[in-house]
Amino acid sequence: MTIEIKAPTLPESVPDGTIANWYKGAGDTVARDELLVDIETDKVVIEVVSPTDGTLKEILMEAGTTIVSNQAIGTVLASDAKPAPVTEKAEPVAETKPASNEAETMISPAAKKLIEENNLDVALIAGSGKDGRITKEDILNKLEPGPVPKSASSIVSAPAPASANVGVSEEGRIEERVPMSRLRSKVAERLLHASQSTAMLTTFNEVNMKPVMDIRNRYKDEFEKAHDGTRLGFMSFFVRACTEALKRYPAVNASLDGNDVIYHGYQDIGVAVSSPRGLVVPVLRNVDSMGLAQVEKEIRQFGLKARDGKLAIEDMLGGTFTISNGGVFGSLLSTPILNPPQTAILGMHKIQERAMAVSGAVVVLPMMYLALSYDHRMIDGKEAVQFLVTVKDLLEDPTRLLLEI
Repeated sequence: MTIEIKAPTLPESVPDGTIANWYKGAGDTVARDELLVDIETDKVVIEVVSPTDGTLKEILMEAGTTIVSNQAIGTVLASDAKPAPVTEKAEPVAETKPASNEAETMISPAAKKLIEENNLDVALIAGSGKDGRITKEDILNKLEPGPVPKSASSIVSAPAPASANVGVSEEGRIEERVPMSRLRSKVAERLLHASQSTAMLTTFNEVNMKPVMDIRNRYKDEFEKAHDGTRLGFMSFFVRACTEALKRYPAVNASLDGNDVIYHGYQDIGVAVSSPRGLVVPVLRNVDSMGLAQVEKEIRQFGLKARDGKLAIEDMLGGTFTISNGGVFGSLLSTPILNPPQTAILGMHKIQERAMAVSGAVVVLPMMYLALSYDHRMIDGKEAVQFLVTVKDLLEDPTRLLLEI
Protein backbone atom coordinates (compact mmCIF):
# COMPACT_ATOMS: atom_id res chain seq x y z
CA MET A 1 0.00 0.00 0.00
CA THR A 2 1.33 3.44 -0.95
CA ILE A 3 0.87 6.19 1.66
CA GLU A 4 1.26 9.89 0.93
CA ILE A 5 3.66 12.00 2.98
CA LYS A 6 1.93 15.34 3.51
CA ALA A 7 3.12 18.69 4.75
CA PRO A 8 1.66 19.56 8.16
CA THR A 9 -1.18 22.03 8.62
CA LEU A 10 0.37 25.49 8.84
CA PRO A 11 -1.21 28.27 10.93
CA GLU A 12 -2.83 31.27 9.26
CA SER A 13 0.18 33.46 10.04
CA VAL A 14 2.42 31.13 7.98
CA PRO A 15 1.06 30.86 4.42
CA ASP A 16 3.67 28.46 3.08
CA GLY A 17 6.98 26.72 3.75
CA THR A 18 10.07 25.52 1.91
CA ILE A 19 11.48 21.99 1.71
CA ALA A 20 14.81 22.43 3.50
CA ASN A 21 16.39 18.98 3.40
CA TRP A 22 15.47 15.36 2.72
CA TYR A 23 17.19 12.91 5.05
CA LYS A 24 16.27 9.91 2.88
CA GLY A 25 16.43 9.24 -0.84
CA ALA A 26 13.98 7.39 -3.08
CA GLY A 27 14.36 3.66 -2.50
CA ASP A 28 15.70 4.00 1.08
CA THR A 29 14.17 1.96 3.87
CA VAL A 30 12.32 4.03 6.47
CA ALA A 31 10.87 3.28 9.91
CA ARG A 32 7.67 4.63 11.41
CA ASP A 33 8.21 8.08 12.98
CA GLU A 34 11.70 8.34 11.47
CA LEU A 35 12.66 11.87 10.40
CA LEU A 36 12.31 12.23 6.62
CA VAL A 37 12.35 15.91 5.77
CA ASP A 38 12.61 19.39 7.29
CA ILE A 39 10.16 22.10 6.21
CA GLU A 40 11.37 25.62 6.89
CA THR A 41 8.89 28.44 7.48
CA ASP A 42 9.39 32.10 8.30
CA LYS A 43 9.37 31.26 12.01
CA VAL A 44 10.34 27.64 12.68
CA VAL A 45 11.60 24.45 11.10
CA ILE A 46 8.99 21.66 11.11
CA GLU A 47 10.08 18.03 11.05
CA VAL A 48 8.03 15.56 9.00
CA VAL A 49 8.34 11.88 9.91
CA SER A 50 7.47 8.65 8.13
CA PRO A 51 3.83 7.57 8.66
CA THR A 52 4.77 3.87 8.53
CA ASP A 53 7.53 1.30 8.15
CA GLY A 54 8.50 0.70 4.55
CA THR A 55 10.40 2.24 1.65
CA LEU A 56 10.49 5.83 0.49
CA LYS A 57 8.91 5.30 -2.91
CA GLU A 58 8.98 8.79 -4.40
CA ILE A 59 10.00 12.35 -3.56
CA LEU A 60 7.40 14.67 -5.09
CA MET A 61 8.87 17.96 -3.82
CA GLU A 62 12.63 18.42 -3.94
CA ALA A 63 14.66 20.60 -1.56
CA GLY A 64 14.04 24.29 -2.20
CA THR A 65 10.44 23.81 -3.35
CA THR A 66 7.75 26.00 -1.78
CA ILE A 67 4.80 24.05 -0.39
CA VAL A 68 1.49 24.83 1.36
CA SER A 69 -0.50 23.14 4.14
CA ASN A 70 -1.30 19.45 3.67
CA GLN A 71 0.38 19.27 0.26
CA ALA A 72 1.70 15.85 -0.77
CA ILE A 73 5.51 15.92 -0.80
CA GLY A 74 6.32 12.22 -1.21
CA THR A 75 5.08 8.66 -0.92
CA VAL A 76 6.02 5.67 1.21
CA LEU A 77 5.48 2.03 0.20
CA ALA A 78 4.33 0.29 3.39
CA SER A 79 6.38 -2.78 4.35
CA ASP A 80 3.34 -5.07 4.34
CA ALA A 81 2.77 -4.24 0.67
CA LYS A 82 4.19 -6.35 -2.11
CA PRO A 83 7.75 -5.18 -2.57
CA ALA A 84 8.13 -4.45 -6.28
CA PRO A 85 5.02 -3.36 -8.12
CA VAL A 86 7.22 -1.10 -10.28
CA THR A 87 10.39 -2.62 -11.66
CA GLU A 88 12.21 0.71 -12.13
CA LYS A 89 12.74 1.01 -8.40
CA ALA A 90 14.75 -2.19 -8.19
CA GLU A 91 17.76 -0.85 -10.11
CA PRO A 92 18.61 2.22 -7.98
CA VAL A 93 18.30 0.19 -4.79
CA ALA A 94 20.63 -2.48 -6.13
CA GLU A 95 23.14 0.14 -7.24
CA THR A 96 23.23 2.17 -4.05
CA LYS A 97 23.41 -0.64 -1.49
CA PRO A 98 26.94 -1.85 -2.31
CA ALA A 99 28.25 1.71 -2.06
CA SER A 100 27.97 1.75 1.74
CA ASN A 101 26.08 -0.96 3.56
CA GLU A 102 26.55 0.35 7.10
CA ALA A 103 26.47 4.09 6.54
CA GLU A 104 23.96 4.44 3.71
CA THR A 105 21.15 5.52 5.98
CA MET A 106 23.48 8.01 7.72
CA ILE A 107 24.45 9.94 4.59
CA SER A 108 22.43 12.80 3.16
CA PRO A 109 21.66 12.58 -0.56
CA ALA A 110 23.87 15.60 -1.36
CA ALA A 111 26.76 14.09 0.60
CA LYS A 112 26.30 10.73 -1.14
CA LYS A 113 26.62 12.43 -4.51
CA LEU A 114 29.85 14.15 -3.45
CA ILE A 115 31.29 10.87 -2.17
CA GLU A 116 30.61 9.14 -5.47
CA GLU A 117 32.03 11.99 -7.57
CA ASN A 118 35.24 12.24 -5.54
CA ASN A 119 35.77 8.51 -4.83
CA LEU A 120 35.93 9.06 -1.07
CA ASP A 121 36.03 6.35 1.59
CA VAL A 122 32.99 6.75 3.86
CA ALA A 123 34.78 5.07 6.76
CA LEU A 124 37.27 7.98 6.94
CA ILE A 125 34.60 10.69 7.20
CA ALA A 126 33.16 11.76 10.56
CA GLY A 127 29.53 12.91 10.41
CA SER A 128 28.56 16.16 12.17
CA GLY A 129 24.83 15.97 11.44
CA LYS A 130 21.99 14.67 13.57
CA ASP A 131 22.75 11.19 15.00
CA GLY A 132 26.16 11.24 13.28
CA ARG A 133 24.74 11.78 9.80
CA ILE A 134 27.32 12.71 7.14
CA THR A 135 26.34 16.04 5.55
CA LYS A 136 27.47 17.89 2.44
CA GLU A 137 29.53 20.23 4.64
CA ASP A 138 31.47 17.26 6.05
CA ILE A 139 32.47 16.23 2.53
CA LEU A 140 33.45 19.79 1.57
CA ASN A 141 35.60 20.03 4.70
CA LYS A 142 37.21 16.73 3.76
CA LEU A 143 38.03 18.01 0.28
CA GLU A 144 39.24 21.45 1.33
CA PRO A 145 42.42 20.74 3.37
CA GLY A 146 44.35 19.18 0.51
CA PRO A 147 44.20 17.10 -2.65
CA VAL A 148 42.66 13.67 -2.45
CA PRO A 149 44.32 10.95 -4.51
CA LYS A 150 42.34 9.91 -7.58
CA SER A 151 40.21 13.04 -7.46
CA ALA A 152 42.77 15.87 -7.22
CA SER A 153 43.04 16.32 -10.95
CA SER A 154 39.27 16.41 -11.39
CA ILE A 155 38.98 19.12 -8.71
CA VAL A 156 41.53 21.33 -10.47
CA SER A 157 40.10 20.84 -13.92
CA ALA A 158 36.41 21.13 -13.03
CA PRO A 159 35.11 24.43 -11.61
CA ALA A 160 32.16 22.73 -9.87
CA PRO A 161 33.24 19.32 -8.56
CA ALA A 162 30.42 18.86 -6.07
CA SER A 163 27.33 20.69 -7.22
CA ALA A 164 26.18 23.69 -9.18
CA ASN A 165 26.63 25.85 -6.06
CA VAL A 166 30.24 24.82 -5.39
CA GLY A 167 33.15 26.34 -7.27
CA VAL A 168 36.93 26.49 -7.05
CA SER A 169 38.76 29.81 -7.28
CA GLU A 170 41.94 30.35 -9.29
CA GLU A 171 43.93 29.73 -6.11
CA GLY A 172 42.30 26.31 -5.76
CA ARG A 173 40.12 27.24 -2.76
CA ILE A 174 36.58 25.87 -2.56
CA GLU A 175 33.68 28.30 -2.39
CA GLU A 176 29.99 27.55 -2.04
CA ARG A 177 27.01 29.78 -2.73
CA VAL A 178 24.07 28.92 -0.45
CA PRO A 179 20.66 30.64 -0.52
CA MET A 180 19.73 32.42 2.71
CA SER A 181 17.31 30.34 4.77
CA ARG A 182 13.73 31.53 5.09
CA LEU A 183 14.21 32.04 8.82
CA ARG A 184 17.30 34.24 8.43
CA SER A 185 15.65 36.08 5.54
CA LYS A 186 12.57 36.81 7.67
CA VAL A 187 14.69 37.95 10.62
CA ALA A 188 16.62 40.31 8.34
CA GLU A 189 13.37 41.65 6.89
CA ARG A 190 11.88 42.31 10.34
CA LEU A 191 15.04 44.00 11.66
CA LEU A 192 15.23 46.24 8.60
CA HIS A 193 11.53 47.08 8.91
CA ALA A 194 11.97 47.93 12.61
CA SER A 195 14.91 50.26 11.94
CA GLN A 196 13.10 52.05 9.09
CA SER A 197 9.55 52.32 10.45
CA THR A 198 10.07 53.13 14.13
CA ALA A 199 11.51 56.13 15.97
CA MET A 200 13.98 53.88 17.76
CA LEU A 201 16.13 55.29 20.53
CA THR A 202 18.39 53.54 23.07
CA THR A 203 19.13 54.52 26.66
CA PHE A 204 21.90 52.94 28.73
CA ASN A 205 22.62 52.24 32.38
CA GLU A 206 24.80 49.89 34.40
CA VAL A 207 23.97 47.49 37.19
CA ASN A 208 26.06 46.11 40.02
CA MET A 209 25.62 42.33 39.71
CA LYS A 210 27.28 41.49 43.06
CA PRO A 211 24.01 41.10 45.07
CA VAL A 212 22.54 38.71 42.48
CA MET A 213 25.84 36.82 42.19
CA ASP A 214 26.06 36.47 45.99
CA ILE A 215 22.53 35.00 46.13
CA ARG A 216 23.31 32.66 43.26
CA ASN A 217 26.60 31.44 44.77
CA ARG A 218 24.99 30.94 48.17
CA TYR A 219 21.89 29.04 47.09
CA LYS A 220 22.64 27.49 43.69
CA ASP A 221 23.30 23.98 45.05
CA GLU A 222 20.17 23.95 47.24
CA PHE A 223 18.15 25.47 44.40
CA GLU A 224 19.26 22.75 41.97
CA LYS A 225 18.40 19.97 44.45
CA ALA A 226 15.02 21.47 45.32
CA HIS A 227 13.97 21.97 41.71
CA ASP A 228 14.94 18.68 40.07
CA GLY A 229 18.25 19.75 38.56
CA THR A 230 17.15 23.20 37.36
CA ARG A 231 20.10 25.57 37.69
CA LEU A 232 19.81 29.08 39.06
CA GLY A 233 21.01 31.54 36.43
CA PHE A 234 20.94 35.29 35.95
CA MET A 235 18.19 35.42 33.33
CA SER A 236 15.41 34.57 35.81
CA PHE A 237 16.34 37.60 37.94
CA PHE A 238 16.16 39.85 34.88
CA VAL A 239 12.82 38.39 33.82
CA ARG A 240 11.35 38.95 37.27
CA ALA A 241 12.81 42.47 37.52
CA CYS A 242 11.43 43.39 34.09
CA THR A 243 8.04 41.97 35.01
CA GLU A 244 7.77 44.26 38.04
CA ALA A 245 9.02 47.25 36.02
CA LEU A 246 6.51 46.55 33.23
CA LYS A 247 3.66 46.72 35.74
CA ARG A 248 4.78 50.20 36.76
CA TYR A 249 5.31 51.48 33.22
CA PRO A 250 2.52 50.02 31.03
CA ALA A 251 3.66 51.89 27.90
CA VAL A 252 6.83 49.77 27.82
CA ASN A 253 4.62 46.67 27.88
CA ALA A 254 2.35 47.95 25.09
CA SER A 255 2.31 47.21 21.36
CA LEU A 256 1.31 49.20 18.30
CA ASP A 257 -1.36 48.16 15.81
CA GLY A 258 -1.45 50.78 13.09
CA ASN A 259 -2.50 53.99 14.81
CA ASP A 260 -3.82 52.13 17.87
CA VAL A 261 -1.90 51.44 21.06
CA ILE A 262 -2.69 48.14 22.81
CA TYR A 263 -2.00 48.10 26.55
CA HIS A 264 -1.62 44.55 27.82
CA GLY A 265 -2.87 43.50 31.23
CA TYR A 266 -0.30 40.69 31.35
CA GLN A 267 3.43 40.29 30.84
CA ASP A 268 4.56 37.84 28.13
CA ILE A 269 8.33 38.20 27.83
CA GLY A 270 10.21 36.95 24.77
CA VAL A 271 13.75 35.69 25.29
CA ALA A 272 15.98 36.01 22.22
CA VAL A 273 17.76 32.69 21.56
CA SER A 274 20.47 32.06 18.99
CA SER A 275 20.00 28.83 17.00
CA PRO A 276 22.00 27.27 14.14
CA ARG A 277 19.30 28.46 11.74
CA GLY A 278 19.04 32.04 13.03
CA LEU A 279 17.68 34.19 15.84
CA VAL A 280 14.38 33.06 17.39
CA VAL A 281 12.34 34.61 20.21
CA PRO A 282 10.27 32.08 22.20
CA VAL A 283 7.85 33.65 24.68
CA LEU A 284 7.47 33.10 28.43
CA ARG A 285 3.76 33.58 29.06
CA ASN A 286 2.18 35.07 32.19
CA VAL A 287 5.56 35.54 33.88
CA ASP A 288 3.89 37.40 36.73
CA SER A 289 2.69 34.04 38.04
CA MET A 290 6.06 32.29 37.55
CA GLY A 291 8.81 31.80 40.10
CA LEU A 292 12.54 31.82 39.40
CA ALA A 293 12.66 28.04 39.04
CA GLN A 294 9.88 27.89 36.46
CA VAL A 295 11.45 30.73 34.47
CA GLU A 296 14.84 28.98 34.41
CA LYS A 297 13.25 25.66 33.47
CA GLU A 298 11.31 27.09 30.53
CA ILE A 299 14.26 29.10 29.24
CA ARG A 300 16.41 25.97 29.27
CA GLN A 301 13.74 24.00 27.41
CA PHE A 302 13.49 26.76 24.80
CA GLY A 303 17.26 26.71 24.35
CA LEU A 304 17.31 22.96 23.78
CA LYS A 305 14.38 23.14 21.35
CA ALA A 306 16.07 25.97 19.41
CA ARG A 307 19.30 24.00 19.16
CA ASP A 308 17.48 20.92 17.84
CA GLY A 309 15.15 22.90 15.56
CA LYS A 310 12.06 21.77 17.47
CA LEU A 311 10.50 25.08 18.49
CA ALA A 312 6.83 25.22 17.56
CA ILE A 313 5.22 28.26 16.00
CA GLU A 314 3.02 28.56 19.09
CA ASP A 315 6.18 29.03 21.20
CA MET A 316 6.97 32.30 19.41
CA LEU A 317 3.57 33.91 18.90
CA GLY A 318 2.75 37.07 20.82
CA GLY A 319 5.03 38.61 23.41
CA THR A 320 4.76 42.07 24.97
CA PHE A 321 8.45 42.70 25.73
CA THR A 322 11.78 41.11 24.75
CA ILE A 323 15.09 40.46 26.54
CA SER A 324 18.23 39.79 24.51
CA ASN A 325 21.41 38.54 26.19
CA GLY A 326 24.45 39.28 24.05
CA GLY A 327 26.65 38.90 27.11
CA VAL A 328 26.76 35.11 26.75
CA PHE A 329 28.83 35.69 23.59
CA GLY A 330 31.08 38.31 25.22
CA SER A 331 29.32 41.51 24.08
CA LEU A 332 30.20 44.43 26.35
CA LEU A 333 27.75 46.93 24.86
CA SER A 334 25.20 46.96 22.03
CA THR A 335 21.99 48.62 20.85
CA PRO A 336 19.30 45.94 20.45
CA ILE A 337 16.74 46.36 17.67
CA LEU A 338 13.02 46.39 18.43
CA ASN A 339 10.88 43.32 17.85
CA PRO A 340 7.70 44.86 16.29
CA PRO A 341 4.93 45.37 17.22
CA GLN A 342 6.50 45.59 20.67
CA THR A 343 7.63 49.02 21.81
CA ALA A 344 10.77 48.10 23.80
CA ILE A 345 13.57 45.55 24.16
CA LEU A 346 16.19 45.13 26.92
CA GLY A 347 19.76 44.19 26.06
CA MET A 348 21.91 42.38 28.64
CA HIS A 349 25.70 42.29 28.31
CA LYS A 350 28.89 40.78 29.67
CA ILE A 351 29.59 40.99 33.41
CA GLN A 352 32.97 42.67 33.83
CA GLU A 353 34.83 43.80 36.93
CA ARG A 354 35.37 47.56 36.99
CA ALA A 355 36.63 50.09 39.52
CA MET A 356 33.61 51.94 40.92
CA ALA A 357 33.35 54.80 43.43
CA VAL A 358 31.24 53.66 46.41
CA SER A 359 30.78 56.05 49.37
CA GLY A 360 33.98 57.87 48.48
CA ALA A 361 36.07 54.69 48.12
CA VAL A 362 37.20 52.84 45.01
CA VAL A 363 35.75 49.31 44.94
CA VAL A 364 36.08 46.65 42.25
CA LEU A 365 32.60 45.39 41.38
CA PRO A 366 31.12 43.03 38.74
CA MET A 367 29.23 45.44 36.50
CA MET A 368 26.93 44.93 33.52
CA TYR A 369 25.80 47.50 30.98
CA LEU A 370 22.07 47.47 30.23
CA ALA A 371 20.54 48.90 27.06
CA LEU A 372 16.86 49.67 26.54
CA SER A 373 15.83 50.34 22.96
CA TYR A 374 12.33 51.82 22.66
CA ASP A 375 9.93 53.36 20.16
CA HIS A 376 9.94 57.09 20.86
CA ARG A 377 6.53 57.44 19.20
CA MET A 378 5.03 55.55 22.14
CA ILE A 379 7.47 55.92 25.02
CA ASP A 380 8.93 59.20 26.26
CA GLY A 381 12.58 59.38 27.25
CA LYS A 382 11.66 60.00 30.89
CA GLU A 383 9.53 56.84 31.02
CA ALA A 384 12.23 54.72 29.34
CA VAL A 385 14.94 55.94 31.73
CA GLN A 386 12.71 55.37 34.78
CA PHE A 387 11.92 51.84 33.58
CA LEU A 388 15.62 51.03 33.22
CA VAL A 389 16.45 52.56 36.60
CA THR A 390 13.69 50.43 38.18
CA VAL A 391 15.21 47.26 36.68
CA LYS A 392 18.62 48.36 37.98
CA ASP A 393 17.30 49.02 41.51
CA LEU A 394 15.50 45.68 41.68
CA LEU A 395 18.63 43.78 40.63
CA GLU A 396 20.94 45.64 43.00
CA ASP A 397 18.56 44.94 45.90
CA PRO A 398 16.76 41.66 45.02
CA THR A 399 14.72 41.73 48.24
CA ARG A 400 12.64 44.38 46.49
CA LEU A 401 11.40 41.61 44.18
CA LEU A 402 9.96 39.75 47.17
CA LEU A 403 8.52 42.86 48.82
CA GLU A 404 7.28 44.31 45.48
CA ILE A 405 8.65 47.76 46.29
